[in-house]
Amino acid sequence: MLAPFIGIERHRITTDGQGVTTLAAFHGCPLRCRYCLNPQCLSDNIDYTTMTPLELYDKVAIDNLYFIATGGGVTFGGGEPLLYSKFIREFCVIAPQEWNIRIETSLNTDSRHITDILPFIEHWYIDIKDMDDHIYRGYTGKSNKKVIGNLKLLASYTPQESITIRLPLIPNYNDQEKLKANLKELKGMGFKNFDSFNYITYEHNKDNRNGKHANDE
Repeated sequence: MLAPFIGIERHRITTDGQGVTTLAAFHGCPLRCRYCLNPQCLSDNIDYTTMTPLELYDKVAIDNLYFIATGGGVTFGGGEPLLYSKFIREFCVIAPQEWNIRIETSLNTDSRHITDILPFIEHWYIDIKDMDDHIYRGYTGKSNKKVIGNLKLLASYTPQESITIRLPLIPNYNDQEKLKANLKELKGMGFKNFDSFNYITYEHNKDNRNGKHANDE
């Protein structure tokens, strides 16, 4: 089984939870976000590396002692790692149980991809974009119907301390009032851990210099 990767980043500290972690970033994503942070994951005109789960394990096992000593491990990102759930599952079977496996995801995939790996993931980092389907669709080009369904699935089967919901303020798409509404809805679903932050983009800075603000659109 092969999967494409845009990069392997070692020695990430406190970026993906406890300990020293390695980020394995997949190529490919179902979304087309307006301010994509990793546009290379969408392009076929780049050099990406394909690996089997065993080849990835051999590559990251160099940091085995760091992982075990610090409570770290491997974080899967991208792109959208859930597109490669079977790969992740096979990797987790190979990897030592002491490694903590984490995932950074939009959750915008079929639920079967979640159930494939549910028993193996120590922590889920979910970039929710926005709970409002109109805003979400305008920003990503997709509906968030699958996201909402998958949030309910995780809320039912995963301890809340194992989930962090990322709530971005997205210039020209949502605002503080929308973030409050998102937070209220997510708390109502049972989620407790949140990471709120602002997207800082070149286009947003340019709009501000020109006197244009999110509420103008």
